[in-house]
Amino acid sequence: MGWTTAQIPDLTDRTYIVTGANSGIGYEAALALAAKGARVVLACRTESKARDALDGVRRARGDARAEFGALDLASLKSVRAFAEAMAQRFPEGVDGLVNNAGVMALPRLLTEDGFEMQLGTNHLGHFALTGLLLPLLVRRPAARVVSVSSGVHWAGRIRFDDLMGERRYERWAAYSQSKLANLLFTRELQRRLAGRYPHVIATAAHPGYSATNLQGGAARAEGAVFAKIFAAGNALVAQSAASGALPTLRAAVDPAAKGGEYYGPAILGLWGAPELAARSRAAKDDGVARRLWEESERLTGVRFEGL
Repeated sequence: MGWTTAQIPDLTDRTYIVTGANSGIGYEAALALAAKGARVVLACRTESKARDALDGVRRARGDARAEFGALDLASLKSVRAFAEAMAQRFPEGVDGLVNNAGVMALPRLLTEDGFEMQLGTNHLGHFALTGLLLPLLVRRPAARVVSVSSGVHWAGRIRFDDLMGERRYERWAAYSQSKLANLLFTRELQRRLAGRYPHVIATAAHPGYSATNLQGGAARAEGAVFAKIFAAGNALVAQSAASGALPTLRAAVDPAAKGGEYYGPAILGLWGAPELAARSRAAKDDGVARRLWEESERLTGVRFEGL
């Protein structure tokens, strides 16, 4: 049968932050964590959507300890404000950070800080957030950082000579680059944590082919016909968002998970119970991972305390 939410341990004494938890994979992950007793912060850009998600979590479990945290990953100012709020809210520390939020296959747009939107949101925003929350994570005995990647990372390449797509931009190539960056970040973060904070681990996951709003947004960007094809695929072929959240949940809470591991659906990497997933050769390049880390530090101005 494989790994299911029934195998999530009791989380009564733990606190998790889930980015992009207002819908899709993030919402289902937050719901499952709260159902096991965890305190969960739904870190979202739009408060009204987050409040609707909170209502859903509370309907599922009346005593759920879930709350909203304002976070726009396309703004380093917002990321810093959120991290400061979490430091005040949870001085005892945070047990898990699920870097789930993302945008997919957008036309070329820029974040508030001038970064290409997909790399800026999917990677750089989460990079900065993780670095700023590291002091909270290291206070807990077995904390985790989970980064949600995608199977499309196999097509990704880190284009250091045109990282922001200023000379040439293609929306799917930019998305693939950002998802490869998620895995390279996990790899380098785990390498650094192992030497200084071995009680904290970095893991990664991908949801396979799951029906989420992220896909819908990308489909609409391609045009009406493509949007209809995506909608039909989601309805007929895709697994549910709840199933798609299982790799993320396993990466976040399975006691047997090890640092650096990457989980995805068992069947062709598209559907089914979460198992260890294969990653591309590019995602295992330590030299590129280190260079991307250094460039991310330069771009965001965020340094990881002690790493």
